[in-house]
Amino acid sequence: MGFEEVQIDQVKDYWDRRPCNIRHSTQPLGTRQYFDEVEARKYFVEPHIPIFAEFPHWSGKKVLEVGCGIGTDTVSFARHGALVTSVDLSVRSVEIARQRVGVYGLEKQVRFYFANAEELSCYVPVEPYDLIYSFGVIHHTPHPEVVLEQLRQYTRPGTTIKVMVYHRRSWKVAWILLSEGRGKFWKLQELVAKNSEAQMGCPVTYTYTRREGRELLERHGFRVRDSQVNHIFAY
Repeated sequence: MGFEEVQIDQVKDYWDRRPCNIRHSTQPLGTRQYFDEVEARKYFVEPHIPIFAEFPHWSGKKVLEVGCGIGTDTVSFARHGALVTSVDLSVRSVEIARQRVGVYGLEKQVRFYFANAEELSCYVPVEPYDLIYSFGVIHHTPHPEVVLEQLRQYTRPGTTIKVMVYHRRSWKVAWILLSEGRGKFWKLQELVAKNSEAQMGCPVTYTYTRREGRELLERHGFRVRDSQVNHIFAY
C-alpha cells in the first residue's frame, strides 16, 4: 500500500499514542521542569532549529505553525513576541502544548486548533500570516501536495514559509537501509516509515532529495530562496 492510501486516522492514532519528544524528560509531565528539560534536549540535539526558525525575528508578527506537537517551537515563538496560531492532528499533542503555554503564561499569544492539515481551511479561519512554519510535519501526511495547496490560502505578498522535510540522502536513511533492509533499496519507503521515529511503525514518512523538495514547493506557487541540509545528533 502506498502512502497516499493511508487513512488520516491512522496517522492521528500513531501520534496520539506517543507525541513527538514526549519522553525527552524524566520530570513529571506537565511541570515547568518537564517542559524546560524537553526544550533543552530538543535544541541540543537539533541546534539548527533556532537558526532555521529565527524566533526573535517574528516578534509582533503573525505565525501559523502547522504541526505544533507538544509545543516546543510554539513557546519559543510566543516567548519572543509572536502571535501564534498552532495546529496539530494529534489531540493529545495539542492538549500538552496548551498546558505548556499556560505554564509559561503565554496564553494570550497562542491559539490552538485540532486540525488535519490537508483540510486546514475547514478548521482554521483563512487570513494572511507573516510566517507559515512547519518543521518535520508534512512528510507524515498522506498527501503533502494537498497541504501546500491549503497553505497558499494563508499567504499574502511577503509571507515567508519555512518547511522542513526529511532528506533522502542522509546518514539515517543509509543506516536504516543497511541495518534494517540489508540493502533492499526497493523497500526504502517502507523501511524509512517503519524506523524513522522513536516509536516504530509511523504510517507515513516521505523523504525528498533537495531537488525534489524544491520542486514540490515550486509546483505549488512558492518561490524557494534557500534550502539547507542538517542532521540530528544521536540521542
